[in-house]
Amino acid sequence: MDATFRSRWAGTLISGPASSELRQLAFSARRLSSLSVRIKSLAKQFDGIDSMSREVIVVGAGPGGLAAAMLLARAGLKVRVLERQPYVGGRTSSIERDGFRFDRGPTFFLYPRILSEIFASCGYRLMDEVPMKRLDPQYRLVFGESGRLDCTPDVARMEAEINRLAPGDGAGFGRFIAENREKLNSFQPILEAPFYRRRDLLRPDVLRSASKLKPWRSLHSEVGQYFSDPRMKLAFTFQGKYLGMSPFQCPSLFSILAFLEYEHGVWHPYGGCGRVSDRMAELVGELGGEIHTGEPVEGLEFVGRRVVGVKTKRRHYSCDSLVINADFAQTMTELVPNNLRRRWSDQKLAKKKFSCSTFMLYLGIEGMLPELAHHTIYLADDYRQNLADIESLHRLSDDPSIYVQNPGVTDGSLAPAGASALYVLVPVSQMHANIDWAKQAAPLRERVLDRLEKLGIANIRERIRTEVVTTPADWQNEHHIYRGATFNLAHNLGQMLYWRPHNRFEELDGVYLVGGGTHPGSGLPTIYSSARIAVDSLLEDLGAQAATTETVAPMLAPALLAGAE
Repeated sequence: MDATFRSRWAGTLISGPASSELRQLAFSARRLSSLSVRIKSLAKQFDGIDSMSREVIVVGAGPGGLAAAMLLARAGLKVRVLERQPYVGGRTSSIERDGFRFDRGPTFFLYPRILSEIFASCGYRLMDEVPMKRLDPQYRLVFGESGRLDCTPDVARMEAEINRLAPGDGAGFGRFIAENREKLNSFQPILEAPFYRRRDLLRPDVLRSASKLKPWRSLHSEVGQYFSDPRMKLAFTFQGKYLGMSPFQCPSLFSILAFLEYEHGVWHPYGGCGRVSDRMAELVGELGGEIHTGEPVEGLEFVGRRVVGVKTKRRHYSCDSLVINADFAQTMTELVPNNLRRRWSDQKLAKKKFSCSTFMLYLGIEGMLPELAHHTIYLADDYRQNLADIESLHRLSDDPSIYVQNPGVTDGSLAPAGASALYVLVPVSQMHANIDWAKQAAPLRERVLDRLEKLGIANIRERIRTEVVTTPADWQNEHHIYRGATFNLAHNLGQMLYWRPHNRFEELDGVYLVGGGTHPGSGLPTIYSSARIAVDSLLEDLGAQAATTETVAPMLAPALLAGAE
């Protein structure tokens, strides 16, 4: 592995001779010193905004909204976050029931560099504020066809594990990692910069990466260059589901998702991912911002195409700028008059491609489950048919793929002593007339419980102490997610980069978008990136020198994450 690259981007200290590590530590220390100077410089740059006279409203306290609020409050602006739910975090929040704590949506952290830099630019260290553990093995794959794979970031062990199940395919792992390292290096600037004009597609960084984009090739075809066994292809393409997409439709670019897992780690925040959102909300307060939960925005006040205020049941708030973190399509159809939207009108939104949804079981179980991995993914025997059921036939599969989190093997804080908090996710169709969730949720639950027993959880029905069920109808009606599409707009090439809703929203003045519905897309790292892009644009429009997307210290990754397990 290239030591320079690893020192720039890895989530932990590089391995190698002691002298090399000492040199890296010394280098990181120098960069930490420069970071302190950088933060002071930022404060001076923001002095010219007349910041406290400028009011910014953030609609939604999801991860993107919280990151934006931190950065804006750090810049000295008056920031007020309005959140519909009585809790913060959006889907990156927690469910607490009968002594059990479950993550509502995301259950692990991938590529924490971006959030580490956001914390650093606000004067905090992510791993001090929210301790995390890097998992090894990072997850277990169970193939309906046959066999299982314990996936480890250790290259030699992973090659041996692949060869155990698919003799000869282990050699492709090293090539996959090396070539996707180059791909990420090429695409990283693209995923961390805005696309406001068509000519942005002709920027030198975009043109240099074009040869690696391969728009004619799907993620599944791309991975087929490295592995021949169908199960290995699934092992390195199922990550397309992180975007709510089939690997047979997902662009080849997203082979970087599996690479990020192996190169930069799958991380468990102690207390769950919801704890990250909780701490970010606390930091917004420490930085001078306000968060109002249980206060949904019911209307926007316009002067022409500019939003100048928002209305809730409690009061009216004026604003100089508005940041929208709520679900994009749902917010447009509920809050923005259709006549003000040309590119994203109701009619055009209805024709866009949206992601799949999820059926969720949150189960408090009697007894510990040491034999079950922290993360287990069961991949259906007929995976292609399972995906067709989700994406085109809009029906529930007899043999669905299932993801199970058993965090108790790592973190004892999430369940009462002697019990386990299980999180179960089934990818399913977005809301569709073919599926009546009032009738079909219960039978699907039974099929899922049967599968959990086959995965080794004996007598699961008798052991359930508490249970929460969430269907796509709940995602739509209770969480205000358009069509219940939990991963937002699909990530086909026609809905990415310039063709995705812009971070500086193109339809309205003074409005900025963060979250999975804008560029760069769904997933926590890209959502945090969207916050930096949007905040830079907002500050620029207010007359400040935007500085937050200039990487404060890309070589700092080892130092920022030092102390993580």
